[in-house]
Amino acid sequence: MTDELAPLRDWLRAWQACVRAVDFAAGRKLCAPDIVAFGTVAPFVEGLDIVEKEQWRRVWPVIKDFTIDVDNARGAVTGERGWVAATWDSRGTLADGGTFPRPGRCTLAFERRHGRWLATHTHFSLTPAPGVTATR
Repeated sequence: MTDELAPLRDWLRAWQACVRAVDFAAGRKLCAPDIVAFGTVAPFVEGLDIVEKEQWRRVWPVIKDFTIDVDNARGAVTGERGWVAATWDSRGTLADGGTFPRPGRCTLAFERRHGRWLATHTHFSLTPAPGVTATR
C-alpha cells in the first residue's frame, strides 16, 4: 500500500533536522517565500524573512530534542497541494541551564513548486495545559 503522505513525512523529517541543528538556511529551503505562519511566540507572520526573524530565531536556539511524531502524522495530498497535522515534543531551556517539557502540535499546508514540496503555511503551537478550558 502506498503512503500518499510519504513526501510530506520526508519534509517533516528534514524540518526536524533543521530545527535540531539550528540550521536556518536549510529551513528556508523547505518553505515558500510567501509563507504565512502562526508560532509558539509569533502570533501571525507573513513572508519567509519575517517568519525566520520573529519565530525561528527566537525559538530554535533555546530548545532541544525537537521531535515530530512523523509516523502518526495525518493529512492528505491532492494534486500539487497537501496538508499534514502532527504532534511534536521538545525541551525548553531555563536560565540556569535546566530544561522543561515543551510538547506541541502542528498543522502545515504545502504546495509542490518546481517539483519540490514547500510549506506555504505552518502553525506550531504548544499543547494546552491540562485542565484549561475555554470560557465565554
